[in-house]
Amino acid sequence: MDIGLIGLGKMGGNMRERLRRDGHTVVGFDHNAEVRDVDSLADLVDQLPSPKVVWVMVPAGDPTRQTIEALGELLGAGDVVVDGGNSRWTDDQLAAAHLNELGVGFVDCGVSGGVWGRDNGYALMAGGDAADVAKVQPAFDSLKPPSDDGFVHAGPVGAGHFAKMVHNGIEYAVMQAYAEGYELLEKTAVVENVTDVLASWRTGTVIRSWLLDLLVQALREDDGLSKVEGYAEDSGEGRWTVEAAIDHAVPLHAITASLFARFASRQDESTAMKAVAAMRNQFGGHAVRAAGTPDTQAEPATPGAEGGGREGA
Repeated sequence: MDIGLIGLGKMGGNMRERLRRDGHTVVGFDHNAEVRDVDSLADLVDQLPSPKVVWVMVPAGDPTRQTIEALGELLGAGDVVVDGGNSRWTDDQLAAAHLNELGVGFVDCGVSGGVWGRDNGYALMAGGDAADVAKVQPAFDSLKPPSDDGFVHAGPVGAGHFAKMVHNGIEYAVMQAYAEGYELLEKTAVVENVTDVLASWRTGTVIRSWLLDLLVQALREDDGLSKVEGYAEDSGEGRWTVEAAIDHAVPLHAITASLFARFASRQDESTAMKAVAAMRNQFGGHAVRAAGTPDTQAEPATPGAEGGGREGA
């Protein structure tokens, strides 16, 4: 099939290559002149036969909204826009409503696979009308892994990105669990070969996964992760997952805790824990550590021993 692809960064560029390997004609546009095939969105649209399919792979938010609005002015009835970025599912419904007024179809598609997707394939979660999804299906078939799984038409507009949002929330929690287990193994003196222990879990255990493979690879490249700062950003989907859980009264303990752990990673010092230490000192005379005191490895606490008193006031 012929398809337009807007956004040729790490994901978009690799997707273009995978589609071309499978015989598709891809017309790509990017602000980077060194990687694009055409110089404007208008040129991209002009080179596509009807019905035209244009896949958008740009950052969520204003860049995606502006690109979709511009395409709405260039495309015609029966054409389809695919948002393959990490847009919020509620934004999909607004985009679809705008394009549908112009006779243009809309499909939202959550894409997972990262930089490895070019060779291994991408997991694809699509939302939209069945007729619009069908127009994109040849591309979906080429982008997904070579198996019966890897692509799902999850439901109407918004379903694809909602599914991808939950996927990313789960990803947060799984990574946090591995990270906490790794830290505990590092802190104890009884385990001497932590990386090998983690590597041993990669085969035959119930917690084997690709994320574990990547952690082991990272540790083999940088033993102890000395080149990495313990600072983790969040790209938005974790927050949206927690917000959706609140909206639906779903207790999301692990995912929420993993999101908050990322917030904690960005603090040089915790204002909240300073307040806790001050209150403990006030009500029970418990010792506080003066600001600027060098960090030392804490000894295990003995219940009731600190400050000679109990925790409660």
